[in-house]
Amino acid sequence: MKWPAFGYARASTLEEVFRLQAEHGDDARLLAGGQTLLATLAFRLSEPKLLVDITGVAALRGIALQGGLLRIGALTRHAELGRDPLVAQHAPLLTEAVPFIAHPAIRNRGTIGGSLAYADPAAELPACIVALDSTMVLASAAGERRVAAGDFFTGLLETALRPGELIAAVEVPVATDASRSAIVEVARRSGDYAMAGLATTLRLEGGVIRAPRLVYFGVGNGPVLAARANAALEGRSLDAAAIAAARAALAGDLDPQADLHGPPEMKRHLAGVLTQRALSRFLPAAEAAA
Repeated sequence: MKWPAFGYARASTLEEVFRLQAEHGDDARLLAGGQTLLATLAFRLSEPKLLVDITGVAALRGIALQGGLLRIGALTRHAELGRDPLVAQHAPLLTEAVPFIAHPAIRNRGTIGGSLAYADPAAELPACIVALDSTMVLASAAGERRVAAGDFFTGLLETALRPGELIAAVEVPVATDASRSAIVEVARRSGDYAMAGLATTLRLEGGVIRAPRLVYFGVGNGPVLAARANAALEGRSLDAAAIAAARAALAGDLDPQADLHGPPEMKRHLAGVLTQRALSRFLPAAEAAA
């Protein structure tokens, strides 16, 4: 199909973006990487009257350490995220996640802000930023407000963004020597959306698990923070018994819907397998090989 007719405006400042949003309301859509938006236009799933190109807004770019947090600008492209040394040092989960995201052509254009705003439940980055206990920095003409990543995703393709707001940045707590993280997924082909996936972080303090955050994707309406599985791990020594307890607790955390990949039972099984794979990475080498 062909795109619908629409206007185009290129903004160079946030003030211009907010002015255009105020003038056009719901008829305006923001264009960053365009990897999702342009596809919805082609299929007439979206018919805005105006595209507001925000790729020239310098305030939405950059990766830097600020106040003990890693601030990642919303216009950071996936490929930039994957090769940035600050990300690799302070948020290695994001570095590990990038190769799972679609294909190189999409990673070269798509942005972290666009991925988070679209909130696809099978996408990697929403689960990662929840696992990292990140904070969303949302901007509007009224100023900035911050929303915990765990509260940002509110439903299927729905977020806490208000009319006139956009994602300005993501603030990520920096990793410490005790931090551990991993992302694993199952997909039919490399680059496909995950049938099921898991992004996880935790701290290992003297072999004891602290602050585990198992976040599943592709098995719900958004990133699923597994509260029961996390509680089953907290304060325990990391061993095969702890992993088994987390897997067992998942029955109370996950309620997946059937989709084109398979039934709920398959999704639950995959989630358990991925839990085993991810947590086994943190075991001592001899025990992990057993």
